[in-house]
Amino acid sequence: MAEPTLKQKTAKGLFWGGLSSGVQQILNLVFGLVLARILNAEDYGMVGMLAIFSAIAGTIQESGFTAALTNQKEIRKEDYNAVFWFSALTGITFYIMLFFCAPLIARFYERPELIGLSRVVFLGFLLGGLGIASNAYLFKQLMAKERAKIDIIALLCSGIVGITLALNDFAYYGLAAQTTVYVCVGSLLKLYFSPWKPSLQINFQPLRKMFGFGSKLLLTNIFTQVNNNVMSVVLGKFYNAQLLGYYSQGQKWMVMGNMFIGGMISGVAQPVLAEVVEDKQRQAAVFRKMVRFGAFVSFPLMLGLAFVAKELIVILIGEKWLPSVPFLQLFCLWGMIGYMHTLYTNLLMTYGRSDVYLKGMVGGGVLQLAIVLAAYPLGIYPMVVCYITAYYLLLLFWHCQCSRLIGITFWQIGRDILPYAGGMAISIAVSYGVVSLMEYNRFAVLAVKIVSVAFLYLSMMWVSNSVIFKEMVTYIFVRKRK
Repeated sequence: MAEPTLKQKTAKGLFWGGLSSGVQQILNLVFGLVLARILNAEDYGMVGMLAIFSAIAGTIQESGFTAALTNQKEIRKEDYNAVFWFSALTGITFYIMLFFCAPLIARFYERPELIGLSRVVFLGFLLGGLGIASNAYLFKQLMAKERAKIDIIALLCSGIVGITLALNDFAYYGLAAQTTVYVCVGSLLKLYFSPWKPSLQINFQPLRKMFGFGSKLLLTNIFTQVNNNVMSVVLGKFYNAQLLGYYSQGQKWMVMGNMFIGGMISGVAQPVLAEVVEDKQRQAAVFRKMVRFGAFVSFPLMLGLAFVAKELIVILIGEKWLPSVPFLQLFCLWGMIGYMHTLYTNLLMTYGRSDVYLKGMVGGGVLQLAIVLAAYPLGIYPMVVCYITAYYLLLLFWHCQCSRLIGITFWQIGRDILPYAGGMAISIAVSYGVVSLMEYNRFAVLAVKIVSVAFLYLSMMWVSNSVIFKEMVTYIFVRKRK
């Protein structure tokens, strides 16, 4: 059998990544709806207070080895084995440390309940490290189908556990257990599905050649997690758990939508871009095609979600969550270009420019923190707007760095995304005009908004002869015939 071409491997990766992300978001939606109706904003806020600790410890556990292994042309079994034992032992060490730090965390937030809760959340580190090397192998080999199975099974198991505990009055412990079970089940399944298996020969020597690249990426990812979770710390410390819960709920809905496109792109971007690294002209063409594909999906998904946010939240999880709507709408403005961050940083990784990645994330982190602290007296919403503005400024930095590598210009990227952004803006404007003439009924308004926007957007893509749209339709129908 002939070796699959790069285009075939990319299409397969995007298909399985999209399928996985789509199924995951449906499951996340179902489990999220049930849990949101059982629990309240304070329950979500309690778990949200611990997010930054879990994120930073998990980042150190991974240490940038997935990207480092992906960039290596030739990888030995010993390389994977060294990563496996480093990650596993780091996970155990971090759990012990955080177990005894739990009272300090509770004292910082002045919430004694966080002692027991944090010790449950941090359990994920014990088994989380076991799947990092296997995940790197699956990622390197573009085994998107296997990764899709793993993510879906882990999500099913964790969702069932979380709902069961919530229904039995365990409140925020249901959310904590859901996160922990997802990590543990996912790690064990990665070990099972990966053709590579760890051995008992512990040798950390291979880590040295990855350290120069991985160490910079590690520091970068730590700052990334600080950037992503600084608002949770500020809200939890200076406001209250309830407001943090509304903030977390709004952000969660955006993340569910954003992960659909992010899951497709992150699963293939770095391996595919690395495969054409010797031909910059071809790499630029591949990169721009990914930009157009991302825009085709991301703009309607994120702007559409912001457009229907009020009706969607009230219908699905109740009026008690209405305060989360403004947060959701603001974060959708972030989410619609979130996939660009993934593409730019993956391109930097293919050239081993973890040093540039580090500078960008450190600078962006300092900027976001300074903006948040400066905007704090203005209130929560101006603070979130400023926080998102800093994210856009950081995206300009990524573009300038990538432009030096493959010669893409700002205007080229603008032309790539403008048809999709403009098409969605027109669709929303027309749909808004239609619903404004209706007598308000949230179910009818939601249905009209979704149907009219989808019809108008897809019609414009067809009439404008969008290559991305027609390639997607062709690929789907060809698979069905097979």
